[in-house]
Amino acid sequence: MTHKIRVVLAEDQSMLRGALAALLSIEPDIEVLGSFSDGEQALQAVGKHRPEVLVADVEMPVMSGLELTARVNELYPETRVLILTTFARPGYLRRALDAGASAYLLKDRPSEELADAVREVSRGARVVDPQLASQIWSAEKDPLTDRERLILRRAGDGETTAELARSLRLSEGTVRNYLSEAISKLHASNRFEAARIARNKGWL
Repeated sequence: MTHKIRVVLAEDQSMLRGALAALLSIEPDIEVLGSFSDGEQALQAVGKHRPEVLVADVEMPVMSGLELTARVNELYPETRVLILTTFARPGYLRRALDAGASAYLLKDRPSEELADAVREVSRGARVVDPQLASQIWSAEKDPLTDRERLILRRAGDGETTAELARSLRLSEGTVRNYLSEAISKLHASNRFEAARIARNKGWL
């Protein structure tokens, strides 16, 4: 019997998650071990099953796809991560590769390319969407630190300085310093403009 490539899926949209699972399951050499709606559940499944490939979206609750990629790369490096996303921005691609992703595909590619990418990744190859491959070398380098990115993202979503300080166990002055640094690096006039600029470039 031919060995099947074992896959775990992480996608927060239930209809798409089901479609991806069905699409991959009809391939004779691929076995979908489970599909999950958030990054934390997916990480637990990877730890339990140790699949060859994890297919993950970027935007997910609890733990983002990029955070999940970094955790899998740290804890279970034998599992290769394939990012499947709508974000056609070189900033996201660069962050995904820096986190340890082996592949980055856009969701609007032909469906057969996903199965082919899973096979390539399981063999140790790297697969990058051709639409983005040529752009990564000219992409601006992300100037934000991980902590600045976290605080700016949450501030851009409307959390106040006091709320951020309380949840992150920092002083309000420290939170303001992080925000000030991020705003300065992005040449923005306030936190909301900084968050918009960073999102447009794929840095949040």
